[in-house]
Amino acid sequence: MGSVFPLSLLLLLAAAYWGSGTVQGRRARRSQGRRDSPPAPSGTSASFWVRISPQSVAVRPGVSVWLNCSNSCPLPPNSSLHTQLRRGETFSGPGWVSYQLLDVRAWSSDVRCFVTCAGETRGATARIITYKAPHSVILEPPVLEGGMYTLRCHVMRVFPVGFLVVTLRRGGRVIYSESLERFTGLDPANVTLTHAFHAGLRDFGQPVTCLARLNLDGLVVGSSSAPITLTLAWSPASKALAFTSIAVLVVILVAVGALPA
Repeated sequence: MGSVFPLSLLLLLAAAYWGSGTVQGRRARRSQGRRDSPPAPSGTSASFWVRISPQSVAVRPGVSVWLNCSNSCPLPPNSSLHTQLRRGETFSGPGWVSYQLLDVRAWSSDVRCFVTCAGETRGATARIITYKAPHSVILEPPVLEGGMYTLRCHVMRVFPVGFLVVTLRRGGRVIYSESLERFTGLDPANVTLTHAFHAGLRDFGQPVTCLARLNLDGLVVGSSSAPITLTLAWSPASKALAFTSIAVLVVILVAVGALPA
């Protein structure tokens, strides 16, 4: 006589068999597999930052500059500096390296610091700007000729000329402004700006100034001339004409006075 399984036990076994192919069954097997698999090795993370300071510096031509390159690498890193400038001394410590750059003369130089940590390389960039503010700004006395004033402004020993803007002001108003972007020389230079404009009665007694301004990527340096007051100036031709007119008038008056009454 064979064994007889109770109906309830058969139903339970069937549910277990078919349930292994359901979504819940597959999820259970994946979960069990994850519990049984060994953990991934932790290793050393290569995530880190690199900073350079100062990021922007403006100096006069010929000086030396120090830049500091720091990082957060937890391992001994490899550091390097990429630049066209001449290098001087180097000092280092945990997480930082300081570089000296000698005799900086180019008006704008990008300096890049690179750090390699656990096979990953990151970098930071600094910009060094050299400039020479105008040694002096001289505005000549205006000359009135033919109803027009001629102004001459001299900007002495300025660099870089290509970033210079010269502005003439009458009172609080700009009467002329010129950018000298066309100049690309790498040496300090003298600049002369000449401008002529029509003069009116409202111009007399107004102060005129010349402003020279360098705009170096956000750094603005400049100098202004002493103010000059617009007056009734006479050109040589105007003076000669006036003297001639006065002489003719005198002759006419003398002639009229000599006539018999």
